[in-house]
Amino acid sequence: MTVVVPATSANLGPGFDSLGLALGLYDEVTVTLTDGSGLSVEVTGEGADVLSRDDSHLVARTLRDSFERFGAAPAGLRVRCANHIPQGRGLGSSAAAIVAGVMAAAALTGDGRMDPAEILAVAGEIEGHPDNVAACLLGGFTIAWTDGGRAHGVRLDPDPRIEALAFVPPDGLSTETARGLLPETVPHRDAVHAASRAALAVAALTRRPDLLLAATEDRLHQPYRAPAMSASAALMDRLRAAGVAAFVSGAGPSVLALLPEVRPDLPALADPGWSVTRLPLDLAGARLVEAPG
Repeated sequence: MTVVVPATSANLGPGFDSLGLALGLYDEVTVTLTDGSGLSVEVTGEGADVLSRDDSHLVARTLRDSFERFGAAPAGLRVRCANHIPQGRGLGSSAAAIVAGVMAAAALTGDGRMDPAEILAVAGEIEGHPDNVAACLLGGFTIAWTDGGRAHGVRLDPDPRIEALAFVPPDGLSTETARGLLPETVPHRDAVHAASRAALAVAALTRRPDLLLAATEDRLHQPYRAPAMSASAALMDRLRAAGVAAFVSGAGPSVLALLPEVRPDLPALADPGWSVTRLPLDLAGARLVEAPG
């Protein structure tokens, strides 16, 4: 069973842990039940030189957790990951691994048509926050939240004029490090600012892309994280000064720009060593496909 999962960008500026966007860059995870005991993990592409090949691999851990939740305990597993999503760059690689593991386990236990709401609830609990997993699972533009510890998500169609430009640095940053920089409290005026801009982002992403620059302005988390990713913060400032709706993608350090029209001048604003990739928005979300022969 193969699961194709898209990259994602979370927060989108002010929508901390709630707004997400699926991007047209994909990992493919193939999971096979084997007769023998034990686990086999193969990784190609992004992260192949650093990711583990044992039970600590995130897809493998998610599979074991999900099979237990679904009341199954397969004897042996073979996992093959063809990765195209950069690792540790704020583009949802961990969410993609978790969604792939939950969906594969559901399919292999005979519940391949499991309600997406249930898959989201399981994936959100494993990930710890629902923004990336909601966008990865549902595709498009998503609003996610938790209620009673359970993750929920709503999918909206993004304006078809919008595409993304991903600026990816050569070095990553862990989500734990980025979250550790956030204060326990923020000024009330900054909370009000975040609420208004996050609400505006819903309109901007779905039907008013002319409002994207204002809608992606953030005071809630990016200023506190800037010291740990000074190059990202500087690039974001350069892009926004050029009138571009740019923000740190997820926990960073990648920067994402949302554009209603092509801007060929923007890649030149990146520092040497950064990759710059135009990405369409993914509208389908995670999907099951036949395992390659």
